[in-house]
Amino acid sequence: MHAVETVLLVLLLGALTGIVARYIRAIPLPLIQIALGALIAWPQAGLHIAFDPELFLLLFIPPLLFADGWRIPKREFFALAKPILLLALGLVLFTVLGLGYLIHWMIPEIPLTVAFALAAVISPTDAVAVSAITRNLGMPEKTMHVLEGESLLNDASGLVALKFAIAATLTGMFSWGEVAKEFTWMAVGGLVVGTLIGWGFSHARGTITRRLGDVAATQMVLLLVLLPFAAYIVGEKIGVSGILAAVAAGIATNFADLERSSYISERLQTEGTWSMVEAAFNGAIFLLLGLQLPSIIGVPLHQAGHDWWILVGYVAAISFALLLMRWIWLVLGVHGSLLRAHRQGKMSERPSPLLNLATTLAGIRGAVTLAGALSVPMLLNNGQPFPGRDMLVFLATGTILFTLVIGAVGLPIVLRHLPPHEESPTVREERLAREQACMAAMAKLTLSEEEVLRRDPEWVAMRQEVNGHLTQEYRNRIQLLDDGSGAAQSIELLREAPEVVRQRKLRYVMEIETRIECIHAERDFYYAERQAHRINDESLRSLVSELDMQEIAMRKRLAVARRAAGLPKSETSAHQH
Repeated sequence: MHAVETVLLVLLLGALTGIVARYIRAIPLPLIQIALGALIAWPQAGLHIAFDPELFLLLFIPPLLFADGWRIPKREFFALAKPILLLALGLVLFTVLGLGYLIHWMIPEIPLTVAFALAAVISPTDAVAVSAITRNLGMPEKTMHVLEGESLLNDASGLVALKFAIAATLTGMFSWGEVAKEFTWMAVGGLVVGTLIGWGFSHARGTITRRLGDVAATQMVLLLVLLPFAAYIVGEKIGVSGILAAVAAGIATNFADLERSSYISERLQTEGTWSMVEAAFNGAIFLLLGLQLPSIIGVPLHQAGHDWWILVGYVAAISFALLLMRWIWLVLGVHGSLLRAHRQGKMSERPSPLLNLATTLAGIRGAVTLAGALSVPMLLNNGQPFPGRDMLVFLATGTILFTLVIGAVGLPIVLRHLPPHEESPTVREERLAREQACMAAMAKLTLSEEEVLRRDPEWVAMRQEVNGHLTQEYRNRIQLLDDGSGAAQSIELLREAPEVVRQRKLRYVMEIETRIECIHAERDFYYAERQAHRINDESLRSLVSELDMQEIAMRKRLAVARRAAGLPKSETSAHQH
C-alpha cells in the first residue's frame, strides 16, 4: 500500500477507535488499538508496514513529549523533582543492571550486553497508556504528576542506556567512566539546547506579536507545532538527547506563555491543535504497534528450539521481574522522598502499600520501548547477525502487552480500594482563585473621583447603574453570560420609544464593554496567581479558557450591539459617541 494511503488509514482508524472506546469503557483505548492493528495485519494478505525506528522517533515522540512538557504542572514538577528523578534515573539504572543479569541468567543464549540492551529498552514507562487506563478511576492527582514527570525523563535515560549497551555489543568495550561522561553530556546538553530553542522561539514570537497582535495566531501555532521537531533534530545533530531537548523546549515555551495573557485567538488555537495532534499521534503509535505484532511474534516462534509456551513464560517472568523491581525501588528508594513531600504539603496523598502497588502497576511500557527495540541494528561491525536481536524485539513487545494487560486489569481494582482522599488541593485553589478574581473584577468596577469629575453626569449615572448590576452578579458568584438571558432581555427592552431605546442601547453597549474589562481583570489576576505559584498550570488553563470563551462571546455581542446603537466598530466607550 502506498505510504500516503497507509498514513491516512492509520489516522482514520485512530479516530474511529477513539470513538469506539467511548462506548466500550471496560477496555482501555491502547488495547483496542493494538488489537485492531494486529487484526488487520495478521492474515497473509493483511496490511504490512515497514517500520523505520528512526523515522518513528522523529515523527511521533518529539511532539508528544513536547506537549507533555508544555502541559505538565511546573509547580508540581519542580516540587516533586526528587522522587521524579529517583524514578527516571535511579530506577532505570537499577532496572538495567538487575534485569540485565536476570535475563542473561534465564536465557543464556542472549549475551550479557544484549541482555542489558533489552533491560534498557523496557525501562521507560508510557504515561499516555497510564492516563488512558486510569481516566475517571481516581488515580491520586500528585501521584499522576510523578508518573508524568517520570515518563518525561526516563525515555532519554533508557535510550542512552540502550545506546551504550549496543555499542558494547558492537565493539566489545565498555567503560563506566565513559558512560557517566556521555550521559551527562547528552542529558545536560539536551536540556540546554531545548531550553535555548524554546526561549528563542518565544522571544521571536513575542517581538512579532507585539507588532502584529493576534492576527498572526494561525502562523504562530503552526510554528509552535514544528518547534519540537526542530529541538529534536538540532539536539540529535550535535550529539545530545533530542528527546530531552523536545521536553525542555515544551517547558520553556510554557513559561513564556505566562506573559501572553491577552492573545486569546492564539491560545484557543494552540489548545485545539495540540489536542488533535496528541489524539492522532497516540492512536497511530498503538495501531503501528499492533501492525508489527504478527511479524514480531512470528520470527521467534519459527526459530528452532523455542516452543511458544517457553517464550510466553520468558515474557511473563521478565514482566513480573520488571514490576517487582519497580515495587522494590518504590519501597526502598522513593518511599522516604514521597513521605517527606507529603509532610511538606507538596503531595496531598500519603504513601501507603496500596498506593505503592498502584504506582507499580502504572509502570506500563509503550511506544518508546517498541521504537528502541526495533532500532537495534541487524548486523555487527564484522557483518555477523546481531546476537539475539529477534528474541530481544519479541520479548520487548511481549513486555509492552503484558504490562498493558496487567495495568488494565489490576489498576482499577487497586484504585477502588484506595482510601477516599481529601478534596484535591487544586480544586480548593481554583475555588479560592475564582472568588478572589471576582473581587478583582469588583475592584475594577469602582469609579475613581477623577473619573467621576472628568465624565458628564449622564455617563456617570449610566456607568454606576451598570457597575451596580455587575457587582451584584459577582457577589452572587454568577458566571458571566452563563445562559444568555441578558441578551434576550435587552432585545425586549429595545422595543420602546426611540430616545429610550437609544439610551438602553448605549447602556447595553457600556455593560458589555464593562464586562470585558472585568474579564481582563480576572484573567490578569489568574496569571498573577500562577506566577506566584498559588495555582498550577492545569488550573490556569482551565480558568483562563472559561474567560476566553466568555470574551469571544462578549466581543461578538458587542459588535452587534454597537451596530444596533449606530456606533462605529471602535471599542471606545459609548459615551464618546
